[in-house]
Amino acid sequence: MATISIADNDARIQHSIGSGGNVANSTTFTIDFPFFDLDDINVIITDSLGNDTSLTRGTGVNTFAVTGTAVDDGFSGGNITLGSVYTSVTVTVFRDIPVTRTTDFATSGPFNIAALNTELDRIVAIQQELETNISRALILPATDPLAGIVFPNSTTRASKFLAFDANGNAIAASTGSWQGDWGASRTYALGDIVKDTSTGSIYIANASHTSSGSQPLTTNTDAAKWDQMVDISTVTTAETNAGNSATAAGNSATAAAASATDAAFSDDWAVKTDGIVDDGTTQDYSSKAYAVGGTGVTDSAGRGSAKEWATDTLNTCDGTEYSSKEYAIGTGDNSGMNTGSSKQWSLGGGTGFDRDTAVTGSGLTAEYSARYYANQAKNNVQGFVDVYYGSFASDTAAEDYQINDNEGSVNVGDLYFNSSDNVMRVRSFSGWNDVAADTTTFATNGFAIAMAIAL
Repeated sequence: MATISIADNDARIQHSIGSGGNVANSTTFTIDFPFFDLDDINVIITDSLGNDTSLTRGTGVNTFAVTGTAVDDGFSGGNITLGSVYTSVTVTVFRDIPVTRTTDFATSGPFNIAALNTELDRIVAIQQELETNISRALILPATDPLAGIVFPNSTTRASKFLAFDANGNAIAASTGSWQGDWGASRTYALGDIVKDTSTGSIYIANASHTSSGSQPLTTNTDAAKWDQMVDISTVTTAETNAGNSATAAGNSATAAAASATDAAFSDDWAVKTDGIVDDGTTQDYSSKAYAVGGTGVTDSAGRGSAKEWATDTLNTCDGTEYSSKEYAIGTGDNSGMNTGSSKQWSLGGGTGFDRDTAVTGSGLTAEYSARYYANQAKNNVQGFVDVYYGSFASDTAAEDYQINDNEGSVNVGDLYFNSSDNVMRVRSFSGWNDVAADTTTFATNGFAIAMAIAL
């Protein structure tokens, strides 16, 4: 009889069962790799949600049976049948040989070549399984300057995600999944991100909890369980300041009109516009001069007519300051005004009130309108949602959301949390890759050895 031949494969094969299901104890699934004992074969069922169920060799529910093609020292291949009916699942069949010494050789006398051949086959098969596990583990590329990666201790990484600092070292991070608008009576996990609809600000949960109370989150009963990520109140403050500027300009016009009214004592006080009025007691200018302009009032230091203060957009009214209209809707293009009008602070700078043109300053000192900062805040929120999709069961589900629901595109650097594997996934040029590892499987023999070698 022939002996086992160990080919270069990963001793692992997957089969799919569709919606029609399999026939219990009848439908066969091929094993295309050799094994030494029926107990070397392991089977895992994965449903459409990514939930795994490990089967045991035997009969009944959640079991499997193995039939092998016998050779001298084991089985060259074979097939399995399942003890239960499954639909829309993936069947993973793999070999796991116990790492034990099964044969001892005499120090002298006849040498058992057949036993030696079997032992060498087992060693190569175990190495093959280790190679498979290592290739599926987190490993550093050969060109990486780091000698290895050490995870933070269990206390530091508890309830957090795997991330990397600026030097590429492993750290524990807390950013979780996007949950949309905050709501009461909802269960939030550590790292979940929400929007406070009463303020527009973005918050991240620093503790798992069931929400209660109402917005804003700054005064909510669970306020201590949220940290602010994006503060929208700065935009509201800019809008308020712009409104205050407009009010101040209106007050200036009112004060000028009041001054004109107070001057109405006589014909000169009422209508003289060619110079100062002197009634022997008081020397000043007439109401009309203060109202519409006149010698000594128009464009004069410390004065300026009410009309100038209200409507002049060409020059300063008193040599230093500009009119209410200029501060309200001016373009700043009138002999040097550089503080910006209310309209500019509201809509945008320059003569065209362009949103993306600075109202005052340039470069790092540039200051923009309320409309600009509101747009920046909106773009920041949308930009975050475009990069981080949220939590999905698979790459396909995440991409479907981004393209069809979010009406965006899938780009390199995009992120989502894979709820099936409990890992963060990042889009690279070659496809989706894990960013954060699920450490729940580190305790298995083969995977523990693989991770020890890889890391």
